[in-house]
Formats: sequence, structure tokens, C-alpha cells
Amino acid sequence: MPINLSGRPFLRLLDFSTEEIDYLLKLSKNFKDLKRTGTPHRYLEGKNIVLLFQKTSTRTRCAFEVGAMDLGMGVTYLDPGSSQMGKKESIEDTARVLGRFYDGIEFRGFAQTDVEDLAANAGVPVWNGLTTEWHPTQMLADILTVQENFNYDIKGKTLVFMGDAANNVARSLMVVCSKLGMNFVACGPKENMPDAELIETCTAIAAENGCTVKCTDDVAEACTGAHVIYTDVWVSMGEPDEVWAERIKHLEKFRVTKEVMAMADPEAIFLHCLPAFHDTNTTIGADIAERFGVTEMEVEDEVFESKQSKVFDEAENRMHTIKAVMYATLCG
Repeated sequence: MPINLSGRPFLRLLDFSTEEIDYLLKLSKNFKDLKRTGTPHRYLEGKNIVLLFQKTSTRTRCAFEVGAMDLGMGVTYLDPGSSQMGKKESIEDTARVLGRFYDGIEFRGFAQTDVEDLAANAGVPVWNGLTTEWHPTQMLADILTVQENFNYDIKGKTLVFMGDAANNVARSLMVVCSKLGMNFVACGPKENMPDAELIETCTAIAAENGCTVKCTDDVAEACTGAHVIYTDVWVSMGEPDEVWAERIKHLEKFRVTKEVMAMADPEAIFLHCLPAFHDTNTTIGADIAERFGVTEMEVEDEVFESKQSKVFDEAENRMHTIKAVMYATLCG
């Protein structure tokens, strides 16, 4: 039966079947091929979208803007100070206004309930560019990158997330791996694991797709023979500075080092959704180094800059996969 996602919101991957996710990934590859060959694909000429950002971003904003323009659409960007949403105007009212102006709405912010309220009231497709709970567009880029490095044969491969496995990226990775037949391992402190209900849900999905879900604080057990080692920043945007000391103390043993990569499969790759604190060439990195004596946080610079690191392919793939999501939900 043909896949038709026209008019649907894209809020979390739990709402999509394995076949629908596969369709979006194949569409992403096609758009990447078109982009690489310079083939015009302005399939959505005349449509317009708006980007609502409560949290700033480099990759998400650029991926949506370039992707939309490649497809022929107009784009309006509203930063945290450029709309009245949640201040003078409710999310519901904002959605009803913007839904009359635009053909699609992207939201990047905090509460999942906010993007769900937008989707419930806008009357047009709404896309989740990141919330505290989920990061679905990032997942498609991650999996496309894994596919490219393993000849599009990812079933049975093992992805390990190192660090704070309770965050939105780890939670979303657990879902997409379970849906697509990849073994998922969360490796971090026991107090930083996904919630039990989500683990139970994903374990059941994984069983249907011939893969597994595992949570462990044993680095060697997690990483030995793994095909993908993935990590993320230890402190997320919007969290208070006071948590740095605690996070460094609890997560330092889960840093991705060359020793960790040596445990993995010889063809293993390293992924990170960025930005990454792999050196002191940022204001935050320099500040943390001065305060805590830590010059590399979630990943060693040697790993980040290695041939195994595919983080910039992964970053580029945000554009191609986001383009696929916009096209599929606006056009069918």
C-alpha cells in the first residue's frame, strides 16, 4: 500500500510505522542525490512555512531554511523575541493565526505539549525541530548517516548512546533503532536512563523487529563490537549552570575516547548531533576548562577529528531529511 503522509504532523517517531520511516529515509536519499547533482526540485513552489524558535540553533534553522528554499518555498523565521506566543497570545491562538498564513509550521522549544498544541490547532502540518522530550528530525539524519556507512544494511547493527541517556536525543534514538531493527544500548549512570515506560514500549517494538534494547553502566559491555558510538552534550540548553559540576562528576567515565572506539567494531563510526565540547575553542568550553580543569567533555578531540567521526555528514543530512519531511507532509 502506498505511503501517504500528506497533512500529518511530525512530532515524534513513535507515531510513525517502520514503513513510514523507511519511506522518509528513501525520500531523503533521493533529495540528497538531487542536491548533489544540482538538479532543481522546486516541487513546493508557492507554499510558505514559518519557523518558531524558543531555543536557538545552527543546524535546525539552516536545514529548514535551505531545504524549504530548495523546494521553492518562502520562509519566515521568528526568534524567541519575535512573536507573542505564550506571552501576550496563547499557543492555541498563535496556531490558528499562523495556520491561515502558512502551509507548515516548525517549532523548536521546550515542552512537547507546546508543539502538540500547535499541531492540534494550526490546521496545517507542524514539525518538531526539538523539544525537551523528543528530537525526531535529528533521528532521520542520524539513521541516514548510518545507512550511508553500512551500505544501507542496518538491521542487526548496534548503536550505543554514551552519557545522559535520559535526554531527548537518547530517547529518540531508542525509538528509531527499535523501529528499524537496530540494537540500542544506553550506556550511562543508572540515574540517567530513559524512563521505565518508554524502555518497556521500545523493548516491545524491538522484539517485533528482531532487535534489542539494553541499559547498562558498563562501558566495555556496551561498546564491545558496537557499530555506532553516539554521544551528546552533558548539559542541555536551558538547564542551569549549577548542574555542570554534578554532570561532569557523573558522566566523565562515559566520555567517548579512543579506547572506547577501539572496543567497537573495526568499521564503527562516531556520531554527535552537535554542538560538541571536544576542545576549549568556545566560550563555554573555555569556561568549563577554567572552572573544572576539563578540556574535553563528552568526546575526546582525537575521536571527534578522526576518520571514524561522521558528525559533519550527519549535520548535512539534517537538511536532506528535513526536506523529505516537509515534502511528504505538504505534498504526499
